Amino acid sequence: MKETLKPGLTFEYSYKVPENKTVPHLFPEIPEGRVMPEVFATGYLVGLIEFACIDFINPHIEWPEEQTVGIAVDINHTAATPPGFMVTIKGTLEKVEGRKLTFSIEAFDGVDKISRGFHERFVIEADKFKAAVAKKTSNSKD
Repeated sequence: MKETLKPGLTFEYSYKVPENKTVPHLFPEIPEGRVMPEVFATGYLVGLIEFACIDFINPHIEWPEEQTVGIAVDINHTAATPPGFMVTIKGTLEKVEGRKLTFSIEAFDGVDKISRGFHERFVIEADKFKAAVAKKTSNSKD
């Protein structure tokens, strides 16, 4: 981690919602999902928040040797966003506790505030993390 990664830093990240990021596309193999409204899915919103934070963090770490993984998400999703709308994530790095990073997050779709909450990420050493996952995979019993 670089010394530039400090509490109080802010960022914005915008993303135009495509058709394939709506609720029916989240788990298309689940029949109930196919009849749900075609609006931005909460699952994709969580992913967008994660990638917005990654985009912000990467210049402040030794990318790609260091990377971050999500360890906590506490958000609401209070307004529907149709495809074609631009979602803007606004974040503030609230805390840096060793390798744990805590962000406050808000999301807007140009009409409504659609989300607010917190997201935590942890800075990892990519090679060590991948080795641990490989070991877990090789030890799994199906």
